[in-house]
Amino acid sequence: MYDLYILEYCPYCKKVMAFMDENGISYNKIDTADKEKEDALIQLGGKRQVPFLVDKDRNIQMYESSDIIEYLKTVA
Repeated sequence: MYDLYILEYCPYCKKVMAFMDENGISYNKIDTADKEKEDALIQLGGKRQVPFLVDKDRNIQMYESSDIIEYLKTVA
């Protein structure tokens, strides 16, 4: 299962979530509007940018919606 750090109003986050939903890819949505979750994002990735995907099974972390979607196409 993937963790996806997002902000609900972010168009890039919506793009990734739509791709994942359309392709039946399960994920935990983590909204960084919550300060604790934002802090966790910064601790993991080093910056406040969203979307941020964490694939714990493959030890992969990445930013950038297009990169995330391309990655998911290869592994999901």
